[in-house]
Amino acid sequence: MPQITAQEFLTKPLRVHNFLNDITPHDVWVVDLPAVTGKATLQEFRRRTKSRNLVAKTSLSVRALFGLRFFLGRVFGWDREPERSEPAYFAERLTAEDRQRSILPAGTAEKFFRVVYSFENEALLEVINRTVHAALLTALVETAHGYRFYFAVYVRELSWLSRAYMRLIDPFRRWLVYPAILKQIQREWVEVFRRDVAEGPGITER
Repeated sequence: MPQITAQEFLTKPLRVHNFLNDITPHDVWVVDLPAVTGKATLQEFRRRTKSRNLVAKTSLSVRALFGLRFFLGRVFGWDREPERSEPAYFAERLTAEDRQRSILPAGTAEKFFRVVYSFENEALLEVINRTVHAALLTALVETAHGYRFYFAVYVRELSWLSRAYMRLIDPFRRWLVYPAILKQIQREWVEVFRRDVAEGPGITER
């Protein structure tokens, strides 16, 4: 499987590096995807898979973890947003150029997240709740042999609960949830571009 370094990620021409330059990525994942006839974009892939539930197609253990997390969120009120005064949404950092370039307006609901920006090959989502203020970056970069899909998580701590919460869920995210989701993305890529795609390699993490 290909290896990814922090240096590689930071050298990619992605808006997020300047946009969230005060927040170190919590972790970065990649999946290498095979080439397609013509030119694929992240937006085209997202459009074709919009009606598909990636989590629902993963293993029973991953679905059970999601179910448990949302159950606990309801019980303890983890998913309620804090008072609006603090912290500021990441979307408030957008420049006029960012807003004009974004295909979706900031604040658009995207499952459990809100859109910060959504460019042709880069999308940033955010969520603020009682546990953390987190951002999820997905990006697609063309390579010599196809495409590389980047999946990065940023976390801004809100209180002592943020650190405790991340320590609690990190083993499940890293060993079960994200590998399962990224493997499903790889399968979805082959499915939606099935007439134009060849077999591709796998997944790794920094």
